[in-house]
Amino acid sequence: MRRRFVEILILTTVVMVLPFRCPAPLIYTPGEGWYYELFGGNTKWQRPRAKDQLDVAEKALAAKDYDTAMHAASRVLRVFPLSDYAPEAAYVQGRCFEAEGKDEAAFQAYQDIIDHYPKCTQFNEVLNRQYAIANRFLDGEWFRLWNTIPLYPSMDETANLFGKIVADGPFSPVAPKAQMSIGSAHEKAKDYAEAVKAYETAADKYQNDPQIAADAMYRAGVAWQKQADTAEYDQSAASKAISAYMDFISFFPDDPRVATARKAIEKLKALQVQGSFDVAQFYEQYHEWAGAVVYYNDVLQQNANSPLATLARQRIDALKPLLKSSKR
Repeated sequence: MRRRFVEILILTTVVMVLPFRCPAPLIYTPGEGWYYELFGGNTKWQRPRAKDQLDVAEKALAAKDYDTAMHAASRVLRVFPLSDYAPEAAYVQGRCFEAEGKDEAAFQAYQDIIDHYPKCTQFNEVLNRQYAIANRFLDGEWFRLWNTIPLYPSMDETANLFGKIVADGPFSPVAPKAQMSIGSAHEKAKDYAEAVKAYETAADKYQNDPQIAADAMYRAGVAWQKQADTAEYDQSAASKAISAYMDFISFFPDDPRVATARKAIEKLKALQVQGSFDVAQFYEQYHEWAGAVVYYNDVLQQNANSPLATLARQRIDALKPLLKSSKR
């Protein structure tokens, strides 16, 4: 036990006496406290007033000197957190993070502006910057660990980013597009039911914007159609897609996509007929005559003139004697 203690003591002593490099010296400034100084003893970038300090940050940003810009902006927030220039300093931070490819940090920097300075003059611009960042993730940018190590793309997390934009500025100029992008993110994740919810919310909340409302209703139909294409023996998605397309046609009869919607409806109805016929055959395969007859009748109700309707009638006639004998 004593030997173990001696070993630990020796190791600790060695570590303490070995030279090491500190990433930045620790500086104490009266009125500011302790902080790491990125530029050693160089204080030429420091200013005694918030406005002047912000000017340093903005000029450095324009010159693409992001280290200086970030440091000067941070000092505004640290020393003058209640000044009128604090939101602009936080904005400079966000722009620096963006320029360095640290989009998650940038989004959070902008979020801090919204959370702490909701009445700032840059409010809409901040939402626009967040929207641009969220779109980059929608296009496939990877989320990162510690803003450095790429981990994965995530449409769920992307949808959450757009959701924050809508929640913070529900009636801002960018909000309708952000709400639509929530649907796009869920579509890319193949979560079509959630995509439809997002589109329906857009159509309802922004019904006074004809373009958004039309896009939302049309894309709800597209999302349900995608769900129908992947659903085996489930016709509910096809029915919902048809209903969504019909609503779209009813509300926006002059929209150039109406012809495409009508073709989609025809395809979906054919899919419904095929689906009912397949289910009927499934029941027939397992000698469930009553269930088979029900679905063959669905084929007739959905499209009495289709080629499958002729086959359905033939199968109903063939199953009637078997159905009667099974009831005895």
